[in-house]
Amino acid sequence: MIRAAVKLADHDGIEAVTMRRLGRELGVEAMSLYNHVANKDEILEGIADAVVGEIDLPPEGTDWKTALRGNAIASRDMLLRHRWASSLKMRRMPGPATLGQNEWVLRTLREAGFSEELTYHAYHILESYVVGFAVQELNFTSYTEEQMAELAATFLRDFPRDDYPYFTEHVEQHLDPPPGEEGGFELGLDLLLDALERLRGREEALAH
Repeated sequence: MIRAAVKLADHDGIEAVTMRRLGRELGVEAMSLYNHVANKDEILEGIADAVVGEIDLPPEGTDWKTALRGNAIASRDMLLRHRWASSLKMRRMPGPATLGQNEWVLRTLREAGFSEELTYHAYHILESYVVGFAVQELNFTSYTEEQMAELAATFLRDFPRDDYPYFTEHVEQHLDPPPGEEGGFELGLDLLLDALERLRGREEALAH
């Protein structure tokens, strides 16, 4: 049932996941689904947790920064595969896969020498960056290249370029992005991890 609900959400959006529609996809009466789940919310919690389970954790012993970097990239890729997942991430009770991911991130930070306080902030900073960047990417990728070009051309047609030359340059760059990883996700991630490493070093220096 959960796999069918994930497939339905991927194909038609999260709004399509109703008891009636899911029953039709499975070839059963909608009422029969209540023999397996209490309500639609339980299905939504199940699919939110199921897609988190797609994120493979790095092998034990991996350097903390390499491990967190790989996990963040895998998490962002999952959110891009399942366009609806970010809308459920903060609204559902965490299931076992989500709890396992959360525990792993926190343990990785603590075992790398981060204090409780810095771990608290690092966890939320990394999560906010991954989810926020994915949501932004999803908004942009809803347009084709042709639509983006048309949108930019329309925007710039009567835009006061001389008053805002750098913003004009930035808009034009969206039509022909600079070389490198598209959108700068990994660049920003590396900056965050480097900054967290410096903060950890500062804490260690103060402790001695």
